[in-house]
Amino acid sequence: MKAATKKEALHELADLMHASCPSCGSAKDIAAILYEREQIGSTGIGEGIAIPHGKMADLSQIEICFGRSIPGVLFASADNKPVHFFFLLLAPPDSAGPYLKALARLARFLKSPHTRSRLLHAESAQEIANIFAETSAFA
Repeated sequence: MKAATKKEALHELADLMHASCPSCGSAKDIAAILYEREQIGSTGIGEGIAIPHGKMADLSQIEICFGRSIPGVLFASADNKPVHFFFLLLAPPDSAGPYLKALARLARFLKSPHTRSRLLHAESAQEIANIFAETSAFA
């Protein structure tokens, strides 16, 4: 990611989600949902991780995209450290159970310092995809 601020990171993630999932809505609508959620409290959970998330009316399934910032972005995280890993999660309004399960699976996957180190030092998008493919968290 190129973002240097929290606002830029949310916009960049919204753009990425819209590009990979046009049915998720416009980048502007996605960003608005993310800003609204961040007003409740930061989705920066610590250890260099943020999981911005929200619900979109027209979605039929949960959609997730990933962004990495090598230098990190100050994101008002729980530990006040920069965020390197961003998982944007969007879900249909009536998906409370699967939504919470997806959040828990992401948190569990990223709990490992070894996994976070591998993601940070991966040299290509393919290498990052391989790290995700190695775990059952994304099956």
